Amino acid sequence: MQGRKNVAVPKKFLKEFERDVVTVARRIDLTIAEVAIDFGAAPESVRRWMRQVGIDDGVKDEFMSSEQSELVSLRREKRRLEMENEILRRAAA
Repeated sequence: MQGRKNVAVPKKFLKEFERDVVTVARRIDLTIAEVAIDFGAAPESVRRWMRQVGIDDGVKDEFMSSEQSELVSLRREKRRLEMENEILRRAAA
């Protein structure tokens, strides 16, 4: 396997673990990088988790995880219905 680079594969953490890391990051007087190292996560992951927990807790004025997934689902359904409607329109012509 010549010419193949080692690519870091991102770890997948449980939501409970992510929330625990955020709780520690908010309470302890450490930098995000220090908390990330202590928990074996990337600093950018901890920042992302903190942002998402803020949204989910209603601290930030953005979509919650559940709202975001519902929005994606509704958009897919809308596209499907538009395609079906177009097919029916063509069949009726």
